Amino acid sequence: MIPFKINRSYRRFHQEVEIPQEHLISMVEAARFSPSSRNVQPIKFYLNNSREMNARIFPHLAWAGYLKEWEGPQEGERPAGYIVFLHDKSISATYSCDNGIFAQSILLQAVELGWGGCIIASINKQEIASLLELPQNLDPILVIALGKPKEKIVIDNVKGGDIKYWRDQDGTHHVPKRTLEELIWKP
Repeated sequence: MIPFKINRSYRRFHQEVEIPQEHLISMVEAARFSPSSRNVQPIKFYLNNSREMNARIFPHLAWAGYLKEWEGPQEGERPAGYIVFLHDKSISATYSCDNGIFAQSILLQAVELGWGGCIIASINKQEIASLLELPQNLDPILVIALGKPKEKIVIDNVKGGDIKYWRDQDGTHHVPKRTLEELIWKP
């Protein structure tokens, strides 16, 4: 399967399956070789695959805004690892679009290695900075939650303009995507 077709926002994982540190490093290596605005490269990464630290990071993340009744993955379905993106303000005052470029590169590498992940930008930045004991020049930007996917995700065409993802009675996660015809503008 083509990596971009199976790279989804996975939010439930086989928590007991550990991610090797070398896989996390390989994911960051994919970001390292990615384009960077003005080639400044102002983002650093905190890698974690420790169950103890995973449990400490988890409460500072918000999960699936469209699923109002769902508070996030239950114990046993939580991520096996995290990559926290850190803006190094001593390198540059801004990080432009690098966070998106790097996040996609990391997720594509994760899929290549048999993992899945979710980019989480709704994070408690102050609590994460405190937890990681970050120096003043590093600010948390976002977190990528990673693990062995434990959910089925189906891509549907957008109907009636509704782009909100949802889960059916079997727990299958449905993600509406605009059709190619809708995305390509023709004068």
